[in-house]
Amino acid sequence: MIPPQASADFVCAMEDVLEVYTRPYDPTHPVVCLDEIGKQWVAETRIPIPAEPGRPERVDYEYERRGTANLFLTSEPLMGQREVTVTERRTAIDFAQVVHDLLEVRYPHAERVVLVMDNLNTHKPAVLYQAFEPKVARSLIDQLEIHHTPKHGGWLNMAEIELSVLSRQCLDRRIPDLDTLTREVIAWQQARSAYPHPVNWRFTTPDARIKLKRLYPSIQNG
Repeated sequence: MIPPQASADFVCAMEDVLEVYTRPYDPTHPVVCLDEIGKQWVAETRIPIPAEPGRPERVDYEYERRGTANLFLTSEPLMGQREVTVTERRTAIDFAQVVHDLLEVRYPHAERVVLVMDNLNTHKPAVLYQAFEPKVARSLIDQLEIHHTPKHGGWLNMAEIELSVLSRQCLDRRIPDLDTLTREVIAWQQARSAYPHPVNWRFTTPDARIKLKRLYPSIQNG
């Protein structure tokens, strides 16, 4: 059974994010979703045998583990655009750099970027002070309007939709190293961005109050 406070916290964060998704497109306040995923580097131990008429490609089941990488994905659902940053690690500094580039490179003219992301321990404004001088960190924070999805509510983050597509179209195979991963991700990003795919989000707060009624805490009087 979900404790009343945890239930209330979930509902509050959920309705906050759902309200953000009802906002019309505003280039001065773009809504951007951020999420990340890990990827293990895996190399072949034997050269695969190419496909030929009547026979599929043959790949040995053995493989060599070579480490891991992290992929930060930011997407602007209403414009159908996304950008992926590949890093060797998943640290607070890496996250801070992604936020810096989001604000200073991708949206330098926005008054404020409305950023939706989960509650991962590195997804906090405070980490900007670990990566930049206080004046720079404060300036970046002032350009953000942050909305966190609730715990166990990652499905509310529209960046997960793009990560799912990325995983199916690009990551669902053996990739041996960082350079190869970066090249493949850039190619995927360019191909997908050439044909924008805006997200038509239809799940609203009224829907939640009906379909997820069980998650709402009972009103306690007295």
